[in-house]
Amino acid sequence: MDQLALLFVLLLGALVSVPVGDRLGLPAPVLMTLFGIVLAVADFVPNVNIPPELILPGLLPPLLYAAVRRTSWRQFTANKRPIFLLAVALVFVTTLCVAVVANTIVPGLPIAAALALGALVAPPDPVAATAVAGQLGLPRRLVSILEGEGLFNDVTAIVLYHVAIAAVVSGTFSPWRAALDFLLSAVVAVVVGLVLGWGANKLMDVLGDATLQIGLTLIVPYASYVLAEELHGSGVLSVLTTALFIAEYATDADDVMTRLAGYTFWDIVDTLVTGVAFGLIGLELHNAIRTASGRWGELLGWAAAIVGVVVVVRLVWLLPATWLTKRLHARRRDYDEEIPTSWRETIVMWWSGMRGVASVALALAIPLKTDDGSAFPDRDEIVFIAFGVIMATLILQGLTLPWLVKRLGVRADTDREKEIEKELGIRAAKAARRRLKEIEQVEDLPEDVTEQMLRRAFEIGFRISPDVVEDERREGHDKRMRRLKRVRRIQQEMLSAARHEVLAARSEPGADPEIVDRVLRHLDVRSLR
Repeated sequence: MDQLALLFVLLLGALVSVPVGDRLGLPAPVLMTLFGIVLAVADFVPNVNIPPELILPGLLPPLLYAAVRRTSWRQFTANKRPIFLLAVALVFVTTLCVAVVANTIVPGLPIAAALALGALVAPPDPVAATAVAGQLGLPRRLVSILEGEGLFNDVTAIVLYHVAIAAVVSGTFSPWRAALDFLLSAVVAVVVGLVLGWGANKLMDVLGDATLQIGLTLIVPYASYVLAEELHGSGVLSVLTTALFIAEYATDADDVMTRLAGYTFWDIVDTLVTGVAFGLIGLELHNAIRTASGRWGELLGWAAAIVGVVVVVRLVWLLPATWLTKRLHARRRDYDEEIPTSWRETIVMWWSGMRGVASVALALAIPLKTDDGSAFPDRDEIVFIAFGVIMATLILQGLTLPWLVKRLGVRADTDREKEIEKELGIRAAKAARRRLKEIEQVEDLPEDVTEQMLRRAFEIGFRISPDVVEDERREGHDKRMRRLKRVRRIQQEMLSAARHEVLAARSEPGADPEIVDRVLRHLDVRSLR
């Protein structure tokens, strides 16, 4: 098997892991990691040979963009305190604690190299956390905090990592210079992200076509990451800024086809790239086995110690941080802020801190030599320890998190979600009726048309949430909906017959496939109405 064949195997595994994970009740990223481990120990599978400097820019931009599409800037601002405590403060604390322990237990490990190790194992993976949390039906407030933490902690960790690596490679370190670099990196990233987001928004209006617009959304995250990195900014923060800007300002409420096609396209990209990323994590077992040859006991002991630090520090930090956030929440009465409401939810947040793609990429990107030509100190040991932390948190926590969530009884508040859907359904129906009244003022509508349009307005809200219709009117409305469903079923069967006939014409002599596909696309769009 060569490298290209291995890539296709990982892509196929990414697709298969989704239904298998649903059936087994396990997260697809964890299954793909296990699949990668199985491939790593197979004799016919080659070692993965990907330049480390291509892993982060190749995998992170589409994963980050896909994750941001599921959230909003308003959600981030509402949760700024808990996200700051987790994505910034906790990353700093974890980095420092890991560095102190690693410098103590690993003989001869410089403190700067230990800080690099701490930075690369500090950030929980946004993809793993989101995939696991979304599948388990956790409360939306927990999912929001985990998404925010996962998206922003990479920014902090990667900047800390680069500062530590530069200190090892050059042999010098200035705290003031590091702080200035951190600040400038963030400023450059935000500026680049906003400029590209604004430019992409304008270009989408010029492109017009849904296919071209979706293609642009695939290019823009990569451009944002690469440009920010070239200007010595944070590529991760730049992608987040660009994606949030596009999500906020580039959405046309009436552009139905682009929105539907965009959802489908990015679901596919997210599934494939996530599967490949976590499959590569498992395949790194090759390098871990080679590094540990003859030193298994020593290296496993060091890795276990760092795993303990990472896990314990997160718990010790979360307990007082959650308490503090609750106090501030109660004092300011900021009801928009979403925080854990019980110790059970705090425990779930603690156990959701799985490491993943960014940690692997940063570990593999450690330089081989320093500026004076000497080998990077303890590089193999650092990579092995990082791999051990990733495997322990991703496999152990990923496989046991569903059991823990079920055991603690942490579930989404479905009643509240239904209430929100009902409120949105009422708002949608009222907006439709308001627009109908505006049309009536300028157009002379027949009475039967007005009555029919009013029923349609009720149906808009009813389809969002059946609870918008009062109890005494629900029975009659249900009858109309059953009749409407029957009509739609018959209409769909008629359209199906039409599509079969058009497809049959595609194989007839002299048929123009382009014209046939155009007619078929018209019938497909008609079927969505």
